[in-house]
Amino acid sequence: MAPLSQAELNQAKSLNDRISLADVKEIYLPLRHLIHVYYNQYQNQQQNRANFLRLHLHKTPFIVGIAGSVAVGKSTTARLLEILLTRAYPTKTIQNITTDGFLYSNAELKRRGLMARKGFPESYNMEHLITFMNEVKNNLGPIKAPKYSHQSYDVLPDDYDIIDSPDILIVEGINVLQLPSNQQIYVSDFFDFSIYVDADPALIEKWYLDRFKLLLDTAFTDPSNYYYPYAIGDRSAALAMAKRVWRTNDLPNLRDYILPTRSRADVILHKTENHRINQIYLRKF
Repeated sequence: MAPLSQAELNQAKSLNDRISLADVKEIYLPLRHLIHVYYNQYQNQQQNRANFLRLHLHKTPFIVGIAGSVAVGKSTTARLLEILLTRAYPTKTIQNITTDGFLYSNAELKRRGLMARKGFPESYNMEHLITFMNEVKNNLGPIKAPKYSHQSYDVLPDDYDIIDSPDILIVEGINVLQLPSNQQIYVSDFFDFSIYVDADPALIEKWYLDRFKLLLDTAFTDPSNYYYPYAIGDRSAALAMAKRVWRTNDLPNLRDYILPTRSRADVILHKTENHRINQIYLRKF
């Protein structure tokens, strides 16, 4: 497998994430190999089940879930694994989506009185997400995954990613390991391997605010950008707003709904200062 270049790594990482080629070699390549082990076992299991039932083996995607807080680096992990798995399996189709697109639109959140709860479990159209996962797992042909824009801070109307019979699908989002009380089937029921990206909440807050500052630095030339009013306004007031959103929304969501799902993951990647992964936990059983 050809080594990853610095340019490819820069393209994979999120806005304020930090990751090195050494991290790829020491952490992500072994993680890719572990997924390979699970993937082989999955394929063997599918074949054995088909043989037992005396049925023709139908292609069923292997699904990897990636969970964790906002601003912790889930997207970097997802994109990097997509690149590494595509390199490892050049004849297979590897795709990657985020569950952000399954949030209700801002208009619908306002109608439901949920704008202040955006990101919490009730702000997602879980029925749509579970239907989507079921269609993917049953390989029902090209399936539309709604897209989300961090520039407009909203779901994009009539804009989709097309999931077309992948061999491996990576599904990344804060809610992918959660167990909503009103659902009989959970998103994680469709996963064959799962990862939780972890860090101390105080560090995540710092990364969240660092990302917010970078978004302001890039939004001031685009009046259509959600962050434009904050970018051209008083910087200290904007930062105070971001800190308030973290304290009243993102931190409670992390504490009450995201962090409790950590133990459900097959692998936990724990980060410390500068997004450095300093501990890796593998689920025993």
